[in-house]
Amino acid sequence: MGTYIIRRLIQMIPVAIGVTFFVFSIMHLTPGDPARIMAGEAARPEVIEALRAQMGLDDPFFVQYFRYLGRLVQGDLGNSVRGNNLPVAYLIFENRMAITFQLAIAATSFSILLGILIGVFQATRRNSAIDMGLMFVTLAGMSMPIFWLGLLMINLFAVSWRILPVAGWGTLAQAIMPVLCLASGSSAVVARMTRASLIEVLDQDYIRTAYAKGLAEAKIIYKHALRNALIPVITLVGLQFGGLLAGAVVTETIFAINGMGRLIIDSIRQQDFPVVQGGILVFSLTFMFVNLIVDISYRLINKRIDYS
Repeated sequence: MGTYIIRRLIQMIPVAIGVTFFVFSIMHLTPGDPARIMAGEAARPEVIEALRAQMGLDDPFFVQYFRYLGRLVQGDLGNSVRGNNLPVAYLIFENRMAITFQLAIAATSFSILLGILIGVFQATRRNSAIDMGLMFVTLAGMSMPIFWLGLLMINLFAVSWRILPVAGWGTLAQAIMPVLCLASGSSAVVARMTRASLIEVLDQDYIRTAYAKGLAEAKIIYKHALRNALIPVITLVGLQFGGLLAGAVVTETIFAINGMGRLIIDSIRQQDFPVVQGGILVFSLTFMFVNLIVDISYRLINKRIDYS
């Protein structure tokens, strides 16, 4: 397992470099001049040109990229052109990243728990009226846009019933609506995958043998069948976590949560390219490490999987 992890970490290096090149290229091609933004709209042309030379914006593209890559290796994500020239790493890691990860992890945990429970309930009652009803509910959950569901929840729970706060983050009451909003689509997808995977496992010969031996149904389902059915579900959860990070951008904007998602949206509006670049890069690298964790968890669930 240790050799496999080291090999995967080495394989992630060229992927990470490719991500940095893609993100840097997109920001480089985006209309806008960081020097003009820093100097102000009323700045004289010679002041802007001097600032461009000072920032190295007059250099060729690849010179700028390799300089950026060199700073990145040292942990320097650059400085904000709007936020009082503060380091991007400070804006992300000191102020915003913890909030976004709390939101994403809470939504992921809730979606896994609810999705697996619903999927198991459906698989053990396949083609029943309850199964059909839950399939309709999960389909509705997958189809609802996050922004629409968030506004609907605010109107219902905060405006009409006044039982939850409209916005913010830090208390349990403030976390309920954002977590439910962000986890709704993911839990529906996990439920449908769990149902399909578990039904396939329940039709295997060794499950029929376990029933013939007189083992308790709960033991057969949760100890024997579910463990083998979870492999594709875990893969899906890893992919869903990346989607939840992207969904956090919308959720944080709707519920006025000062996380990375809202930071990126505000930075896009203000054309603060270094912050946008740093935020996207952190999201991308996080998703890569989540995929590594998913691969490792396969072995923890099914001991028969051998990476050697």
